[in-house]
Amino acid sequence: MAQYSKIVIGASIRYGKHNPLVYEFVKVNRDELQKKSTAFFTVNVVARKKEKNQPNTNPYMKKFLELSGWQPDKLAVFAGRIDYPSYRFLDRLIIRFIMLITKGPTDTSQTYEFTDWNKVANFAKEVL
Repeated sequence: MAQYSKIVIGASIRYGKHNPLVYEFVKVNRDELQKKSTAFFTVNVVARKKEKNQPNTNPYMKKFLELSGWQPDKLAVFAGRIDYPSYRFLDRLIIRFIMLITKGPTDTSQTYEFTDWNKVANFAKEVL
């Protein structure tokens, strides 16, 4: 990483958590990350809700920052998508149940895109 002046790390939520390898990467590279201009983004369907789509309001971003102990220069939260047809049977059921209790889409024959691509583009421009 020494050759780069900016570092962007992104991680999605699976089964309610970021991949442990993301935390390990930050831990192992903390000194180098602190010397650089850094950005972190998380992708999670909770961010489809307006009240949870900002770094300071998204529970997964807040938890990541707390557990990692890392404070990137720029943060972003993106909602991602639900692609029911591509999920295995059990995953589809679990995600459908979560969507049912959180008032999200439950038709498992559909794909639901929640990503605000303008927000993604603006984040990329800010990072540059």
